[in-house]
Amino acid sequence: MPTIARSSGPAAGPADNGSERSPQGAFDRVNFVDIDASSEGQRLDNFLVRILKGVPKSHIYRIVRAGEVRVNKKRAAVDTRLAEGDLVRIPPIRVARETAQRREVPGIGEDELPILFEDKDLLIVNKPAGLAAHGGSGVRFGLIERLRAQRPAAPFLELAHRLDRDTSGALIVAKTRRALVRIHEMQRSGKVGKHYRLLVDGDWVNERQHVRLPLTKYTLASGERRVKVDEENGLKAHTIFTVIERFGDVTLLDAELKTGRTHQIRVHASQSGFALVGDDKYGDYARNEQFAKGALGMKFSRMFLHAWRLDFCHPVTGEPLTIVAPMDATLTALVETLRARGRSA
Repeated sequence: MPTIARSSGPAAGPADNGSERSPQGAFDRVNFVDIDASSEGQRLDNFLVRILKGVPKSHIYRIVRAGEVRVNKKRAAVDTRLAEGDLVRIPPIRVARETAQRREVPGIGEDELPILFEDKDLLIVNKPAGLAAHGGSGVRFGLIERLRAQRPAAPFLELAHRLDRDTSGALIVAKTRRALVRIHEMQRSGKVGKHYRLLVDGDWVNERQHVRLPLTKYTLASGERRVKVDEENGLKAHTIFTVIERFGDVTLLDAELKTGRTHQIRVHASQSGFALVGDDKYGDYARNEQFAKGALGMKFSRMFLHAWRLDFCHPVTGEPLTIVAPMDATLTALVETLRARGRSA
């Protein structure tokens, strides 16, 4: 992990591990940080975001562009790739102390997130619905910020992929840069199997159906981001839907992602004529109101989409892994209610 090689100024003290200290404690003076193998190949801006925990990205970009951050005594751009043995100069950074940051993070003092798998390279958690994967877009703190706050001594914690805020289920967090780079490569080459559980409005027609519709992102006048099918300019997207259980007016499906586009399952299902139950972006508002009032046998007012299973080989050890994330109590209760409704019909 990167270490502070030496400091300058009246407050200088013994060498310390910069990644385990608050910005106020470790970076209230000029510091020089040695780059080791854990940061090999990382962009300068991403390295600084990781080591300067709590410092706004806008401030980090400003000090880099102003030339206050130096790599091997030379000015550097935000996209400079670091190499083992580089020496990075970090100017004085003054922000709120880490203790103040921790008090603002939801979940501090609560039980930790459900862990599905953990070793020295990976941490796989069962993300609850309603918790964003990361801060931004109106959300100050997400799952990754909560994990970092709960594990302040962890030198490296980065999301390996994303889940929508309203989607629950298995989410991979890399604990080493080597694992992160390799899991990204595996996902790009289709070597990470991802299966979701979803409930759609209507009686899905085919037992197994391939949906190949190219997708593109766009923005509403309100600034909200959406995704739509675009046959001309969209990126290739492929989902395999398989019926698990039919309940007449709704259907429980498995969705296997062959590509990983934003909102892919939601848009592919909606474009096939079967919007997800509770989907407030691509679903039917009136139907969602009915679901919230108990049309399915119980009140249900969220989206039914759960990242259920991951199949891949460990990015470092090569060990085959199958990770299953149990559905939470609300989703399980709805499925049981639908089954009971069918038995009594």
